[in-house]
Amino acid sequence: MEEGSETEKRGWMKTKTALMEEMKRMSTIAAPMVVAIVLQYLLQVIPVVMVGHLGQLSLSSVAIAISITNVSGFSVFSGLAGGLETLCGQAFGAEQYEKFGLYTYTAVISLTMVSAPISVLWIFLDKVLILLGQDPTISLEARKYAIWLIPALFGSAILKPLTRFFQTQSLIFPLLLSSSLVLCFHIVTCWSLVFKLGLGHVGAAIAFSLSTWFNAILLLSFVKYSSACEKTRIPFSKKAFHSIGEFFRFAVPSAAMICLKWWACELLVLLAGLFPNPKLETSVLSICLTISTLHFTIPYGLGAVASTRVSNELGAGNPKAARLAVSAAMVLAVTEALIVSATLFGCRYILGYAYSNDSMVVHYLAVMTPLLCLSVFMDSLQAPLSGVARGSGWQHVGAYVNLGAFYLVGIPIGAVLGFVVHFRAKGLWIGIVSGSIVQSIFLCLITAFTNWKKQAVMARERIFDATSSDENGANHITGASC
Repeated sequence: MEEGSETEKRGWMKTKTALMEEMKRMSTIAAPMVVAIVLQYLLQVIPVVMVGHLGQLSLSSVAIAISITNVSGFSVFSGLAGGLETLCGQAFGAEQYEKFGLYTYTAVISLTMVSAPISVLWIFLDKVLILLGQDPTISLEARKYAIWLIPALFGSAILKPLTRFFQTQSLIFPLLLSSSLVLCFHIVTCWSLVFKLGLGHVGAAIAFSLSTWFNAILLLSFVKYSSACEKTRIPFSKKAFHSIGEFFRFAVPSAAMICLKWWACELLVLLAGLFPNPKLETSVLSICLTISTLHFTIPYGLGAVASTRVSNELGAGNPKAARLAVSAAMVLAVTEALIVSATLFGCRYILGYAYSNDSMVVHYLAVMTPLLCLSVFMDSLQAPLSGVARGSGWQHVGAYVNLGAFYLVGIPIGAVLGFVVHFRAKGLWIGIVSGSIVQSIFLCLITAFTNWKKQAVMARERIFDATSSDENGANHITGASC
């Protein structure tokens, strides 16, 4: 009895030590990743701040253009590039560096192909907005802004895969350095084009396009000249075209996971404009969405690291290590969620003053803060779980979860509470929270019942083209414990 108890104790201590080491490792990668994501997020905030000094027409047209181009373009690219978190992450773990490089080329080719139809949509954006009931003058100015963002779209077709290229190797320093340099470049360029050269809101769009390409060039230079990329830096090959179908099999559901919730939030903000006092309701919802989006950079960074660790370990045939990475990510996520939620709740009566001096807005936001805290907590859980899904390769399951959570639960509940029960913006946000809760519960259940040994076998078969050519890897998986 005592000997068995002592063995269990040693086993528990060993697991605890391994978990702490994994948490430390993930934190070291996640911290700079979060900073890099925040810096990239600020690239879209700066044009709005500067254009806001040009008048209401410029501000409103840019706000609409940014919202539409994010929904129809940049968010789609972020999601599609998530397919590399499965393919490149597992290839790197399996030490198949040639395939790693080929998958990156495939992603660039695929996103460039997708850029063309999106560009056509942006060219005719004014007609689309007028059909949706928007003011013709604002629609025309929004179109001008969107047209000058088309170069940024093609730049993103290179930048998004490059970001995953570094992320899946846990090379975060190049991303942090490039994001810092690009932000400084963007501030100077945007100010010069908008105010000094008098290009107005069009200058802000040009600055964003230039900054996107500058970022891509910096990362390409690092790939070409850094010894850290020596193994994964391969010459271009026609073989990259052969994997386009395989890439889209993971990229499309990955994009659906990201875009379905994003679009649901945008839809609810638009619905807020139908309430009796649309300015107040839309303002409060927009503030909540801004706070939620800014916070999401933290769990999203953690999710990116979780995706990398899980995909690398599955590709290497280490299911036990993959499961440990999931546990470490969830412990960090819960800790972060409790800290941020408690801080927001404690500041609920003064939080509104950061955005407005209107007492009605401040009071309304104080009422909404408990719901915002719950939303933040759910985001902190689902982001790393979504990262695990991308790293494992079951994005299609996550896409179905998000579709059901937000379009069968979240939006209907929000619409009923907002318009029928007359909770207005509060009701709409309860809908978002309800969808997030359903999403987190299902993702937790799917992750908890995942057979990691089977996932590792599938990863190895995928990387080695479903052959048994890697005999040692197969033996390693068979002998690994789950």
